[in-house]
Amino acid sequence: MQEHQGMTDKRDDSSIPPVQINTLLESIQNPSQQVPGSVAHFLNLLERKILSSKKINVSMCQNITEVILNYLLNTNSKTVQEESAAAVLLAIEVHSPKVVISNFWDQMNLQNLPQPALLRTLGKLILYQGMAPYIGATWSYVLPILRKAQTEEERLGLCNVINGLAINARNHILGNDDDKSMDITQEMLSFKACLTLRVLFNRWPLKIKGKVTEETLSILGNLFFLISPPKLKSQLCWLIRRLLALNKAGVKPFYIVQCLSQLLEAVAASGSGGKNLASKLDDLVVLLSSQVTWKVSNSDSLQNHKIALKSFHIMTRLFHHEMVKLFLKSMDGSDKSNVTLALKIFRDVFQEVPQNTELKNEVMQTIIHLIKEDSKTIRLPLLQFIEKLGTYNYFTLEKGDVVINHLIKLSELGSTSDEETRELSINILHLVSLPRLITLLCQPMRPMAYVPLCKIATDIALKAQALGQPPYLSSYHLKSNEYPSPQVIFVNLLLSSLRPYKLKEFGVCSLWLLYALHPINSLHPVINFKLGQVWTKEIPNMIQILEKHTEENFIQKEWEKRLLLFSSNSLLAIHDDYWLKDFIETIFKKMQSFSWLQQEREKFFLYKLIGHTLKCSDDHNFVFLRLVDILQSPQKEELERKGIGSAISIVATNHLKTVLIVLQDHSKILTDKNTSPVLNLKKELQQEEWIKICNTIYLIYGRIFQEIKSDMGAHADFILSLIINHYENCIIEKDKELTLNYLNSVVMLTNNLANMNLPDFQFSFKIKMVYFMMSQELVKQEPTVFISNPIRQKAMMIITNFRKLKPPLQVEEKKELLKVCFKYIVGLPPLEVMQKDLSPKESQATANLFRDTLQALRKMLEGLVMEMPNWVQNYLEFLDTWLNSHKDHERERALWCGVRILSFTAKKHNFNVDIEFPRLGQLVKLLAILCQDHVDNISFLASQAVYSLYCIMLHKKKLDQEKKGIWEELPNKEGVYSACVFHNDTSEIAKAFAEYFTPKQVTNLVMTAMEGLIDSRAKISLASGQLMNSAMEERGKDVLKVDEIVDGIYDRLRSQLEPATRRETLQAMCSLAGNNAHNVMTLLLKRPLPWERINMELWRVFGTRRKTTINVLQLLISILEERHPKQGFKEMSFRPVAVTCALCEMLSETTCKLALLELYPRLLLAVLNHVYWVIEQNVPQNMVVYRREDMSGTKSKAFDPVSCALEAVKIMLRAAEYYGVVSYTDQYRGWDLLSSPKYYYMGVIELTSNPWTPLSHPSGLVRNCDPSILHRVMREVKPLLYSVEDRQKIMARACFVQLLWHQSVAQTLGENFLSHLSKWIREPNLIMKEIGLRGISNLALHPGQVGTLASLLPVIRSFLKEEELVAVQAVKGLRNIICYADGIVTKRAFCSIANQLRPLINDERDQVRISATSALSHMLHQVYKFRPGPRTRNALYSFLVPLLISIQDNNIEVAKVCGKALTEWAIGIGWISLRQTFQNTIITDHVKILEETCKCLVSTNQSQLVGKLLFQSFGFLKSPRPFIRAAAITFIGQTVMKLNVNEIHEEDVELLLNALQELNDDPEESIQGLVSITIKKMQTASYVKTSTRSYLRPNLRVPGFGVKKRLFKNIKSKDEGKKKGISKLSKLRHWKMSLWRSSEDSIRQSEPSRINHQRFPRRILPQKYLLSTQDLDKSVHQVQKELKIS
Repeated sequence: MQEHQGMTDKRDDSSIPPVQINTLLESIQNPSQQVPGSVAHFLNLLERKILSSKKINVSMCQNITEVILNYLLNTNSKTVQEESAAAVLLAIEVHSPKVVISNFWDQMNLQNLPQPALLRTLGKLILYQGMAPYIGATWSYVLPILRKAQTEEERLGLCNVINGLAINARNHILGNDDDKSMDITQEMLSFKACLTLRVLFNRWPLKIKGKVTEETLSILGNLFFLISPPKLKSQLCWLIRRLLALNKAGVKPFYIVQCLSQLLEAVAASGSGGKNLASKLDDLVVLLSSQVTWKVSNSDSLQNHKIALKSFHIMTRLFHHEMVKLFLKSMDGSDKSNVTLALKIFRDVFQEVPQNTELKNEVMQTIIHLIKEDSKTIRLPLLQFIEKLGTYNYFTLEKGDVVINHLIKLSELGSTSDEETRELSINILHLVSLPRLITLLCQPMRPMAYVPLCKIATDIALKAQALGQPPYLSSYHLKSNEYPSPQVIFVNLLLSSLRPYKLKEFGVCSLWLLYALHPINSLHPVINFKLGQVWTKEIPNMIQILEKHTEENFIQKEWEKRLLLFSSNSLLAIHDDYWLKDFIETIFKKMQSFSWLQQEREKFFLYKLIGHTLKCSDDHNFVFLRLVDILQSPQKEELERKGIGSAISIVATNHLKTVLIVLQDHSKILTDKNTSPVLNLKKELQQEEWIKICNTIYLIYGRIFQEIKSDMGAHADFILSLIINHYENCIIEKDKELTLNYLNSVVMLTNNLANMNLPDFQFSFKIKMVYFMMSQELVKQEPTVFISNPIRQKAMMIITNFRKLKPPLQVEEKKELLKVCFKYIVGLPPLEVMQKDLSPKESQATANLFRDTLQALRKMLEGLVMEMPNWVQNYLEFLDTWLNSHKDHERERALWCGVRILSFTAKKHNFNVDIEFPRLGQLVKLLAILCQDHVDNISFLASQAVYSLYCIMLHKKKLDQEKKGIWEELPNKEGVYSACVFHNDTSEIAKAFAEYFTPKQVTNLVMTAMEGLIDSRAKISLASGQLMNSAMEERGKDVLKVDEIVDGIYDRLRSQLEPATRRETLQAMCSLAGNNAHNVMTLLLKRPLPWERINMELWRVFGTRRKTTINVLQLLISILEERHPKQGFKEMSFRPVAVTCALCEMLSETTCKLALLELYPRLLLAVLNHVYWVIEQNVPQNMVVYRREDMSGTKSKAFDPVSCALEAVKIMLRAAEYYGVVSYTDQYRGWDLLSSPKYYYMGVIELTSNPWTPLSHPSGLVRNCDPSILHRVMREVKPLLYSVEDRQKIMARACFVQLLWHQSVAQTLGENFLSHLSKWIREPNLIMKEIGLRGISNLALHPGQVGTLASLLPVIRSFLKEEELVAVQAVKGLRNIICYADGIVTKRAFCSIANQLRPLINDERDQVRISATSALSHMLHQVYKFRPGPRTRNALYSFLVPLLISIQDNNIEVAKVCGKALTEWAIGIGWISLRQTFQNTIITDHVKILEETCKCLVSTNQSQLVGKLLFQSFGFLKSPRPFIRAAAITFIGQTVMKLNVNEIHEEDVELLLNALQELNDDPEESIQGLVSITIKKMQTASYVKTSTRSYLRPNLRVPGFGVKKRLFKNIKSKDEGKKKGISKLSKLRHWKMSLWRSSEDSIRQSEPSRINHQRFPRRILPQKYLLSTQDLDKSVHQVQKELKIS
């Protein structure tokens, strides 16, 4: 802010011209004329002018001072102006202080009491150092007016003056400046200060709070320093009382505490406090304590806090003894807030207290008391105080451990204290000396405290090293009694590192501490530089390993090895046997403090550490002595002995000979009666001691074998000899307990021996050891009727351990070994028998013992397998006696052993030798039979044995392929098969092993199994059948002696086999036939017909398996396809007939539809060909070749060769699930056609596709078969189309043309089917023509074929006049060509065939009529789709009369197709009413149909069309068929009845009558009668008689109408016709074509609109009026009445 003002001033100076001081003074003297604020400006300018002047004369100074003083006296100036005026006076004071002060006195004398402004200014001026000469005078002036001050402002101004005087005076006294001496002495100054103090407290109102009181208290401090110490001390009592009173009055504590502090400081300046002050200590402590805060909240409390502590410092310095008592008293109080405050103050002033023993003891006692109370409220201040104590070495006191332990407790990980307390505790522990911390670390402590304490020690050690101080081990090792020795430290830190992740940091902290203590600069003669190098290198690496891992992925064993290696390297660096001796003693002491129950790992580690220690020594004598000491140490617990064994085995790695000598000498205790100390013990203790010693020795040997895995052959062999010697020459009495303990030790030793790497060493004592285990002293001594101890078990375990040692046992030795083991284990009684009469506990123990013995036997067997894998077969043969035992438990145990041998062999895939099974078949058979044992566990074990054997064979196969260089991946059959699959499933066993048998083994297996079929035991019989079935299924093609097997099975099927066994036997035959079809079929087909039941049963089973079905069917088909010439039945070959019999049985219950479909085309053609062949043989119908039972089995049906062949066709269709074909063929007598030589081809066609069904719904195989089957049939048929044998050719062509119905067949790429069909229709054989036309008809059904077939229309039309069946197929061909053509092709084709098709509608052959009418119906439907033109419509009209004639046919089928054709005709022409009539009227009601049709025809008013149709019907009157003539008469009569005869031209009527009268002489009387009735109807309709023609004519005229209608307008008169010698009727016939060529326009104009006509009532003409002549004599009225004609 001053800089800112300075910048402003400079700016003002630059803008205002220089002004003289006088001018400025004038401006200041007239403040009323100035702008507010300008006075302060002028004062500032005046100040700068004065300061910038080097010298101002006295008069100017006088003038300026007077002006400024007058301004201050006369003006109610503000603070800013007052400050500016004071600044001017200060500037003048520099030049002439005397002038300033003189004027001040002059001005102030004029008033009784100076104005406050002058006093404030004087207070500022008096602080100037140059005012020293005027201090006394000024003080003398001020003292009188102190009493006069009344107002607050006046008193505050005086306070400023007094404060300035006191400060200036004190500064001069402290500075001892003689040049500027005061005008008053120190004594007088003291007096005036004391007097001023009295005036202020007595005259001024300081008992209440206010600014005056606060300002007064602020200035008292400077006065205290001016008063002489004795005087001040004498005034202390009342001063302190007055201050305490002010505190109670509510004055701010700051001023009181500040004043008190200055008072104490003034007193302390004298060097002592005095009695008065001592008497007030309690009051002062209370007052000051209230201002000491634990937590400072604001600036005021901070100031109070600091000033109060300063006061405490002064009081403690003056009265330390009294103050300590006060502090300790407060610390012992119950008020925790006072305790906290006392700890805080005492800690702050502690450096003021002189330290002595008494004080330390008192303080420590109080601190320990507070620690024991452990109050959380005072915990933190207490720790802070303890931290202060630590800096004064309080921790080294006698009771310092209490404090340290308290700190350790608070610093523990996971402690209940807060983080601040824990960190503070850790920091305080840093004050503890390193030796003390190391001592604590080497003592038992809580794990939670170890980590922080270890870190603290590490920090201290590292800091000491950084400061260049010698490490701990370099100096403190000399005080071994006071501090831990290096050995103790090393052992403890190693043990702490053993569990590195205990509390996450145990290992790291321990290693860091060890690293911080490394003696790299040590002067100790043992701990030299080499050890420091080892630690510096290895410890960081170990720490890095721990940091990289976690507890989860950490390997403890590897870490222990690492620690032991580190220890070994350290000991090697030390290289001092004396040090090592102390080290070992330290370890033993440490071990004694451990218990095996809680610190097993640590104790074992220490034993290993002992071993590594001795290992590092080069003194063999030292090692020898230490080993003897170790062996003679107490060995009560087994873990102790293990630890000793571990230690000695480690020593043996460097001192093997020494160790062996020590052990050999020590083992004499077991055998030397003269020197053994065992015999000196009590007899009941001798055995226990002998066992302990034996166990220790063997344990050590075992550990040596474990540590030294090579170059131990000779030593190990010698040790084996010692083992035998120890037992044989035992110095005490041997019993079961001793034997068991001895064997336990040997088991452990040999187990380690077996793991040694001695592949080539020959152990001379191995065989002896094995025989020793089996000797009379051990296993053979055991009973064979019960088991009570594990001697057998231990002996076998020892033998198992020898499996890796050479030489291997020979066959005789193994045989003897297994014989003994099986006898004493497998031969034991059942477990239930051995448990008899035992308590539950003993019973359970016996069960467990027997189970463990069996496990030992298993391991021994596995060991023998490992020793010689290629003897597995021999091991199993040793079990034959027990496997075939009649005792269930012996079979079960023996099989259990076999399972273990095989399963172990199967799991070991790394055998380098071939495992051969020369008698594999015998083994498989035995195991398969055992799988069916009545004991469930035996069958289960057998299945496991089978599975293991299978795995062995599978692996052997793989190895064989690898040796041959065949690298192919075998299917994972181990995953397919399992023991569960083989359990009680003999067939699966045979399937699994079939591929491993040789042909001879398979044959023998089948023959042997076949013998077992008639076994009395059902399960064995069934197992034999399953075994035989599966073997032949898998390896049937390799079976030898097929004929013998077939005959054998056939003979056994005659026996009463169990149903399941019979099924398996039949399936076995099925498998054999599938693999040896030719041999088996030859034998079965040779058997005489009809077959017996067994033979038929065999043929049925051949259809149950796909492979067999295919192979057998192929053979049977080949037989049927052989050429069999036409012969008499006496000379015919019955082999094909037998084939059909076989097919009837084989396919009757086939479950292999897919297999049948695979051969279906070829089989179908072969059987159909056989049907034709057998028909040709003309066999008698009473010849029985096949019998078939019904569903109930009570009745049988006999079949001759023909019926048998047809039955084969039926069964084949049913087997292929073509049931619809069979049903249809049954319904339409297709089988009769197939059995007829003449209509055989029709039967094939019926079977293949129904020729009479509607167009879009064919039946037969073509409809039901899959397209792929049809294509295959076509491929089979094509080679036979031109066969030299007629039966094959007809059959093939019939199938061929029917296959063309299917679109996928007809559109086969690259096939020219039409070329074949064109050839066949030109052959003279009518059957071939019919077949060819049928093919064309079917071919026309498919898109793209009609265009090609349209060119054949003329040829096909030529066949319409052929024989009936040919004509029918020609009609169908035309129908399909027209129906599947499009557009113009359809209309042209229809018009081109209309004239040829029309006569066929009324053909005398029923099938021709039906086919033609049906074809017309379809053609009409197709033609109408393409809007027929005039020509086509003319052709359509020409079909109405033939259809109306044909619908009157007595054949219902003809009537039906006519009705459909008329319906289509009516739809196309547009006669809607007729369509409804045709659809809703009964087809047989042809009278109504004719009546409605004629009515609709006449209603069209197309006289020419009516005439043409009537004229067309005249042609039917000449038909040789009476029905046609009668139908034509009926049509004419119905038409004329609907016409108005009076409107018809006479010539047309005459023509009608003449046509009818020509039938008066018809040979059929019914025709004559019908003609007569028709003429009578016409007469009735015209109201004339029928006698003469002239009589008719006038009556047929209708007056009133114009020109009459001409029906036959192009027909000339009768006379003109006669002139030409031609009758009128003949002429009209001659002009027939001209009638049909009438103009198209005339027909179109005269065509009626398509409207609905009223439906006429139903009229039925009775048959008697059409066929009988008795109605001719009846009157017209009677005829009308009977005909119900209105």
